[in-house]
Amino acid sequence: MTAPDVKGWCPGALRPMLSGDGWLVRVRPRAGRLTPDQAAGIAALAGAHGNGTLSLSNRANVQLRGIREDALPALTEGLRGLGLLDADEAAEARRNILVAPEWTADDGTPAVAAALERALAAEDAPDLPGKFGFAVDIGPAPVLRGAPADIRIERAGDRLVVRADGCGRGMAVTGRQAAGAALDLARWFVASGGPAGRGRMAAHLERAALPPAFAAADAPDAPAPVPGPGLRPAGVLAALAFGEARAATVAALAALGPLRMTPWRMVLVEGLREAPRIPGLIHDPRDPRLRIVACTGAPGCAQGLQPTRPLARRIARILPAWEPFGPLHRSVIHVSGCAKGCAHPGAADEVIVGRPGGYATGRDTTAAEVPDDAPLRQAGDWRAPDMLLEDRA
Repeated sequence: MTAPDVKGWCPGALRPMLSGDGWLVRVRPRAGRLTPDQAAGIAALAGAHGNGTLSLSNRANVQLRGIREDALPALTEGLRGLGLLDADEAAEARRNILVAPEWTADDGTPAVAAALERALAAEDAPDLPGKFGFAVDIGPAPVLRGAPADIRIERAGDRLVVRADGCGRGMAVTGRQAAGAALDLARWFVASGGPAGRGRMAAHLERAALPPAFAAADAPDAPAPVPGPGLRPAGVLAALAFGEARAATVAALAALGPLRMTPWRMVLVEGLREAPRIPGLIHDPRDPRLRIVACTGAPGCAQGLQPTRPLARRIARILPAWEPFGPLHRSVIHVSGCAKGCAHPGAADEVIVGRPGGYATGRDTTAAEVPDDAPLRQAGDWRAPDMLLEDRA
């Protein structure tokens, strides 16, 4: 089997990536929030310069797909006018900050996120790997444990804890100290050879011991469940099937208020008190499409070996009859176009991965770990619940 081309870096607005359907431009909203003007502007730019499709990544970034090469300069200027660009590519690459979406004005999240952003933009900020990221998760209980991050800022009672991903302990800090401590931990990662490995903190901790100061305090050990779509204290969470939306859907949401991006393929509309009646949104937490994670797949992704979205929709139609399927937050089907598994890097209950000539399947594993010699199936094979996996005894 031909190994997928692992880039080792994430696209941005200043460093787009060529994909199967054109250029991919990734916008990183500051603190995960877009004003109505910014959201409407992004939707307009996606329609004018691309294929009119936007998607949410598992880092709560907004991706504009199918951008024409000759339209890249105009798109860049449009994003600059919306206040969505960094000073340069290096600053943009470092600003991988994931913020718990349901923050409040009183929990300190905006101040910590802003301080961390300033620290990462400073001249003495460490040169971090492209996928290295930070999570600001300081609500009553952490909700971002399943989202990718290498340094996590969480709340433990009346204090904050800065900890390395992969370690259950960290450094107790105040809100004003959190950004500085996070940068110190990032500098240790670089100085101790982290980028020379896989470039991720948890993998680095398998061969390097943390400084004692970053393993002195207990971190919270009881994360909150990921919320489903519906009414929330801060507004309404609306889900997007497979994290994708048309520009018109985003423009309609922008007319309702500021938007907070999530790593769960959902958008929180601030202040809204009832579900918006906009085509393309999912409001029922039992909707089977929410149980399926599916990347762009072929032909939209140059790495995709098979289409993913048509198969994901086919499976969604038969899922309601599958009684053994568990609760949303515990059971996931991952349909991946290749072994990279970008949309869901962790293990899933059921994995379907594209291969030359068909799809291989696995259970309680990742796309990368499905055996090379696994039997192949065709998309048409999935006609009934018992066709998902025959070995789930």
